[in-house]
Amino acid sequence: MNLKQLDRMKNGKGFIAALDNSGGSTPKALEQYGIKSGSFKNDEQMFALMHEMRSRIITSPSFTKEHIIAAILFQDTLDRTIEGLRPAQYLWEKKGIVPFLKADKGLAPVEDGVQLMKPFPELKTLLERATEHEIFGTKMRSVIKEANAKSIRKVVQQQFDTAQIILGYDLVPIIEPEVDIFSPDKIESEKILKEELLRQLSLLDDETKVMFKLSIPTKAGFYTDLINDEHVVRVVALSGGYDQDEANTLLVKNKGLIASFSRALAQNLHITQSDEQFNQVLASSISRIYEASIS
Repeated sequence: MNLKQLDRMKNGKGFIAALDNSGGSTPKALEQYGIKSGSFKNDEQMFALMHEMRSRIITSPSFTKEHIIAAILFQDTLDRTIEGLRPAQYLWEKKGIVPFLKADKGLAPVEDGVQLMKPFPELKTLLERATEHEIFGTKMRSVIKEANAKSIRKVVQQQFDTAQIILGYDLVPIIEPEVDIFSPDKIESEKILKEELLRQLSLLDDETKVMFKLSIPTKAGFYTDLINDEHVVRVVALSGGYDQDEANTLLVKNKGLIASFSRALAQNLHITQSDEQFNQVLASSISRIYEASIS
């Protein structure tokens, strides 16, 4: 583990840029950017377009370590290049931004109110690649749609079981059991989820470090005990369908919780913008998300 990166993740001021759109979310991200689905014929063309968008964001003079602590990349991004360097290398060496990697295969169908992660038999191979690329940590996502205690327990157990594999490669896992912001019993789901997360944390060795990526809680300050747990490097928030303004407004109410936004970060960016326009829009978004994260 890179101790300089660990210190930055633990103590740095700013937020995490989520640039890990996968096959399922990429078409929507490209459409938001002004590229319609008919503009590409297959996944290779789609991911190439997505990489161009990611590269434009990462190389922007607005995308700086003064505001951004880390960035999460998609698996397809690893072997591409940004200005002649591998993306993880570019992020850390050129920008001083800690690289993370999405490490799941997407979501299984809804069952008993939750979506577990799909089986991922190639996980260890991916983790080997991650260490070769000097990735600091990984992120994996599940979704909770109903306050079903048994199902939520299953989600958390799967997340921590996967985290143990990731920890074995000296990587820091971001555990992401997202609670659907449109769930009618969101607050009850959050109560059950926190109980399970705290229970799992209590089982960890003193030296073990993890992170959480969670939906912004209904009750302000609800995750403070997670933020303060000795095992937790950082707790970050996903935008989860909120637009940027609403996500920032809610984030401000949760001291110690920082952003890890994807769609909200890329909001209002468009392929037709000049570099000057693009950088101005991105700078404005980064500034607002940064201020909400450090408040």
